[in-house]
Amino acid sequence: MKSLFLTGTALAALTLGAMPAFATDKAAVLTNYANIAEAKYQDSLITAKVLQGAVEALIASPSAQALEAAKSAWLAARVPYQQSEVFRFGNAVVDDWEGKVNAWPLDEGLIDYVDASYGGPSDENTLAALNVVANPAFELSGKTIDTSQITPELLAETLHEADGVEANVATGYHAIEFLLWGQDLNGTNHGAGARAWTDYAAGDDCTNDNCDRRGEYLKAATDLLVSDLEWMAAQWGASGEGRTTLLSDENAGISAMLTGMGSLSYGETAGERMRLGLMLNDPEEEHDCFSDNTHNSHYYDGLGVQNVYLGEYVRASGELVSGPSLSDLVSAADPTLDSEMRTKLANTMQALGRIKLTAEAGTSYDQMLEAGNAAGEALIMGGVDGLVDQTRSIERVVKLLDLDALEIEGSDSLDNPTAVFH
Repeated sequence: MKSLFLTGTALAALTLGAMPAFATDKAAVLTNYANIAEAKYQDSLITAKVLQGAVEALIASPSAQALEAAKSAWLAARVPYQQSEVFRFGNAVVDDWEGKVNAWPLDEGLIDYVDASYGGPSDENTLAALNVVANPAFELSGKTIDTSQITPELLAETLHEADGVEANVATGYHAIEFLLWGQDLNGTNHGAGARAWTDYAAGDDCTNDNCDRRGEYLKAATDLLVSDLEWMAAQWGASGEGRTTLLSDENAGISAMLTGMGSLSYGETAGERMRLGLMLNDPEEEHDCFSDNTHNSHYYDGLGVQNVYLGEYVRASGELVSGPSLSDLVSAADPTLDSEMRTKLANTMQALGRIKLTAEAGTSYDQMLEAGNAAGEALIMGGVDGLVDQTRSIERVVKLLDLDALEIEGSDSLDNPTAVFH
């Protein structure tokens, strides 16, 4: 970890607009922040329940259309969730929980069949190619584990991070993503995973064997995601731990807001999710690597950071949740710094928007990562540079608000690049 002062990002079209005149009261700012957190987790839960319904429909009556509907529901579910990641850093209740729903990267061979090029067990992970879907039992630390029934409890309590290995991701969005798309075997060429709907078909139509167990795993993982999100949404309700802890100490609460903005912006997104993959020219380092949704993942992470600074969030329903903000606090003390902060946020969102638009036009994030792709590198580095540049302004915000130094997550890719290749 490296101690830095950081911030997040912005929605270019809204950032520089006139802000309403809110009282610059820290308690009010924190209450609005908690309201936005509650709304984002509620939206994440609502969209996860839609995904749950689509998964149940796929399992009940497998077809190409049902698989596409489940994929579309997964993509829609990522939009509010990615905007909530800004609450992870700085709020212990979220950080302690987040690995259940969004851990990555994962050794997908733990879950299901993989291509021969994937390889097998390694010294780092003896379960890397376990394939739970194909095995009704396996050995773990000298004990036989019964997997004849694949349940949410089995995934959460036994398989997830089995043997203490973080890459053994058995739960959450990315496990579900793999089960819907399958491996992306295109390297830095265009194209996502191409799992056939017949992987969930019955009888002789089943491909790659164990279709019933594959469906069982997909349902268990989706049901678990819904229950995990129900729990987190409650933490931001009137008496939830997230809200009450945040409001119990105003300065600590404001510091938590800035810590979340900074860590997601700098070490996590600019470093681990963007710069590292570019340095290695490796699509396996993509955040949503099976679905080729990484351009949206970065964009909505950025938007989530902007939400915190501006104190506003547009719900999936179109409702605007807004109120007193960090921007109001900063503007009351130093309008010039507030303008600088909002401008830098807008610049970052514009850069992330370019990546998103380019991918939507047909040049996938995989292709941007290819060695020698100067245009792709420029697009990704535009986002990285914008996120890093926000560090300078957040440092000034922290000093302006007379807060203690923040522990902001770093990344070797930004702080010690030579270590990446060792």
